[in-house]
Amino acid sequence: MDHSILDEIKKIEKNVGKLSSAQKILLTTDGSVTTILDVLKGHVNINTLVQEFIPADRETAQDLSIEEGDTVNYRVVVIKSETPLIYAISLVPIHRLNNDFKEDLIRADIPIGRILKKHNIESRREIKSVNVEDISEELKEIFQTDSPMLSRTYNIIHQDEILISLKEMFPYSLFRE
Repeated sequence: MDHSILDEIKKIEKNVGKLSSAQKILLTTDGSVTTILDVLKGHVNINTLVQEFIPADRETAQDLSIEEGDTVNYRVVVIKSETPLIYAISLVPIHRLNNDFKEDLIRADIPIGRILKKHNIESRREIKSVNVEDISEELKEIFQTDSPMLSRTYNIIHQDEILISLKEMFPYSLFRE
């Protein structure tokens, strides 16, 4: 594992307190978070809050290694079992998807980890950062807490290109057991 990610975990612990093993795994895994959540909480599903096609602005184009103006699928979901578990934002350059993958993504009810598995997409995850952030009003309402948010940003790489860029967040108060 990248030492800078371990250093970021130490900084988070200095800031908010000790992290549980489950929290560390969710922040640092280079595998499917959906699978981990299925193991921890039983079968999970998603509630899509936003799903739209947007033109890539300069920053998004740079982050995804695409052209400014290219179409990107912007999706915001809450992964949940009985209660909300993870808030996730994804950016997907549409021209890098085959039609079947695109249809599953647009259907909006399937977690990305399951879409990748269904389509046998060989990929790797590159973690960009892990952080602790103040909770927004929207997230206070979704998670019913004032707890700070643990977050990670990463890219799913397929054939040496960014297939999906994600940011996942969950309250520090979750996954403490």
